Amino acid sequence: MKKALFLIYFFSTLAFSQVDTLTVRSEIMDKNLKAAITLPEGYAESNTKYPVVYLLHGGFGAFSDWHQKVTEPGLVPKLADQYQLIIVTPGVGPSSYYYDSPMMDSVQYESYIIRELIPFIDQNYRTLDQKESRAITGLSMGGHGAMMLAAKHPDLFTAVGTMSGVMNIDTRLWKVPEDFRNIRVGQQKAMLGADLNYDAPIFNPYTVMGLLDQLEQNGQDILIDCGVDDFLIETNRQLHQALLDREVPHEYTERPGAHTWQYWTEALPVHILFLNRHLSRE
Repeated sequence: MKKALFLIYFFSTLAFSQVDTLTVRSEIMDKNLKAAITLPEGYAESNTKYPVVYLLHGGFGAFSDWHQKVTEPGLVPKLADQYQLIIVTPGVGPSSYYYDSPMMDSVQYESYIIRELIPFIDQNYRTLDQKESRAITGLSMGGHGAMMLAAKHPDLFTAVGTMSGVMNIDTRLWKVPEDFRNIRVGQQKAMLGADLNYDAPIFNPYTVMGLLDQLEQNGQDILIDCGVDDFLIETNRQLHQALLDREVPHEYTERPGAHTWQYWTEALPVHILFLNRHLSRE
């Protein structure tokens, strides 16, 4: 499959790290998508191959969010330098949840990430192209995407995290106004069809709660992290309890905070520390 790099420029340049902005062609969806690639200190001068962390944005977000919206400027380059990682922040469509929609050819973001973006990064950067050196995390919709992609593709990711993630797309568990709930339900039906099952024990396969068998079998390292005042806290508690019931090892954190960039800015160093512990450099 042919992939095209249309543009590389410096998204930002700090003292040591380099952040490239790429426009990557998706042949699967017949459109162009942006991504920011953060390279650690010493990348240009060495022949070293690096582990990669994929860092996903939330609903109505963008590839640049992790660089522009964190409350600590330069946090992503700082962490790339500290841990000697490549950090990739891809962009996807609003409220697309990183699904492959059975209803919309324009919403095939699982296939884009897995079949186009990851191979593109491995072909164009000095990565350690192996499961043991690749991890993924994200916030909100991106937390859902990270857990879903890791659960369905254990051959690609050794560790996974979620911050304030949508662990269940069943909006009855969300603490949101009714008009917001109705909008999300309408979007889900448009993308996924009208006959989704949201109830135990057979959750639909488009939600993390529907992927418990995979999470149990994969043996990946898992970090679940959510603020106690977050509107998605009950979905995170539900997943945590389900993993406990199945005796699936994972780390679970609740701490003060809501669905905010202050929370995610504080969470990101914890996630990179966790993921880095499980990444191989060999």
